[in-house]
Formats: sequence, C-alpha cells, structure tokens
Amino acid sequence: MSKLKNKTILITGGTGSFGNKFVPMTLDAHDPKKIIIYSRDEMKQWDMAMKFKDDPRVAFVVGDVRDKERLSRVMTGIDHVVHAAATKIVPTAEYNPSECIKTNINGAMNVIEAAHDQKVTSVVALSTDKACNPINLYGATKLASDKLFVASNQTVDQASTRFAVVRYGNVMGSRGSVIPFFLSCAKDNLLPVTDEKMTRFMISLEQGVELVWHTFADMRGGEIYVKKIPSMNIMDIARAVAPDSDTKIIGIRPGEKMHEQMVGIEDAPHTYEYDGYYKILPAIHGWSDDPTRIGNGKKVAAEFSYASDNNTEWMSVAELRKWIASNYAGGNS
Repeated sequence: MSKLKNKTILITGGTGSFGNKFVPMTLDAHDPKKIIIYSRDEMKQWDMAMKFKDDPRVAFVVGDVRDKERLSRVMTGIDHVVHAAATKIVPTAEYNPSECIKTNINGAMNVIEAAHDQKVTSVVALSTDKACNPINLYGATKLASDKLFVASNQTVDQASTRFAVVRYGNVMGSRGSVIPFFLSCAKDNLLPVTDEKMTRFMISLEQGVELVWHTFADMRGGEIYVKKIPSMNIMDIARAVAPDSDTKIIGIRPGEKMHEQMVGIEDAPHTYEYDGYYKILPAIHGWSDDPTRIGNGKKVAAEFSYASDNNTEWMSVAELRKWIASNYAGGNS
C-alpha cells in the first residue's frame, strides 16, 4: 500500500514547476486524502487552483516559509511535507544574499521546527546539485539547508518526525532553466551560451516527482537521494532546442559552475549505489554504517564522484528534441 494513500500532504512553494507536476501525478497515483499548497504568490495559486477546482482533495494556503507561526498552524494534522520553497536563481541570490538566506536557511529551520512541533511523520526537502561543493550563495544556502534536515534526525525515535533530502540536477522545462530560456531566445535566432564546454544533468519533472515518492517509501532519516540521470553538453542542448539559431559565447555568469556535481569525492565514504540512484548517508552518529539505512546498497569506490562531465550516460540531441516535441506545443523538434 502506498505510504501517501489517504494521507494529508503539505507542499511548500507548491505553485512552482515541481508542485504543478507533483500535485496531479500524486493525486492520480497515490490518492491522498488532501494536498495543501503553501506558497506566497496568490496569483500563481489562483492560476493553479483553476486546474483543480473540481477536486476537493486540493487546497491552497497563502503563506511564507519565513513565517514560522503561520507554518506551524498550517502543519496541524499534516502527515507528510514536501519542502520545495526556495530562492533559486543563482544571479539573484548573488545580488540579494540576505533574502536568499532568509528563505533557504531560516525557512528550512522553520519547516523543521514546525514539523517537529506538529508531529509530522516525514519531510522530504528538495535540494540541488549546487549544494555539492558550492561556489555560489544559492548552493551554500542549500548545503546549509541539507545539513539542517540531515542533523534534525538525531532526535528521532519511533514517534518522531523523519527528514530526508533529494538532490536534483537541471530539471528540464522548469522555470528559469536552460530549455525554456533557449526557446524564448530562438525567436531572435540567437542563443546566448556561457561556455561551449559546459555540461548539465538532465532530469524531467516526472522523474523528480518519482524520486520524492521513492524517498518517502524508503527513508529512515538523514539520507540524501541522488537519481542517476543523463548529461548533455550545452551546445548539444542548443542544437536540440533551436537547430537553425546561431550561438554567442557570453561567458560564465556570477556564481555559475562549468559542470554540475551531485556527489563529491568527499561524500564517497558515505555513499551507496542502488538500481537507478545513489544514497548519501549521514557522516554523523555512525549512520553511514547503519544496516537499515544501507539496505541492499553497494558502497561506491573511494575516489568516486558523480558529475555531469564524468557521467557514463548521455542524452542525445534526438532524444532531447523528442522530449521538447512532446512537452512544448510548437517547440523546435
């Protein structure tokens, strides 16, 4: 039986790209009692509410993860939480660091404390490749957030809230990501490219949702889940999106990485491989040697790292064009 069936789920930042995919997929596949979307943009809530106006299982609450009191009230009676709220645009975070910290770190602490106070069963927090060996403020705040969620399991007993993290690379088609950006630029037949050697992981929103489902089913508390996904070179992405457009090299933006990384070499001693994903176990409290957390995992090599440039799986131009054709009406294919 699904762990989410007949349960009440809260998703913070639920009007974003992930929430708009998570809600319908979860309603169809797991039949929860209710999904509550908690976010601060009432217009996005209004637009999303129109899609689910005939489904009594979906509800909307305006609120901010920076507001602990509001968050705690909303979590009353909640079984599971998906924490998707974040300030995530890298240049925006570089120029507005205090605002990024308030949402990504203080907001994470508020989610953790509210979940503990309201005795929520489990919380899955969405993270990013940029939290692995971060070079920008967004990545640094998400690393701090990941550490908070992992460490919050040290008070776990049978009745306590459990916390885990899922780490994504570039989510295809999400707001602010490279594919919709290139599609918008294709109208002018010129795609700005930061560096022709740049690579990115490629994960669909559907795969992201499925990883969250798996995490709820598998987690014991403190794990970071990393899905195995293909990579692409940025020039191949450009060719797939707009084959008739020219490209212009503009240089790397503030805080941007040449290649994405989701498991660093420093994580290798605590990382295990499974069919379709990796799991980074906590280095604290001996949890990385806990048989209940390891399960049937195989420990990775001591020098292992998982990055978009050393990946063994690559997405072809044809494969991405097929994905664009099925996900964007009138997209280049």
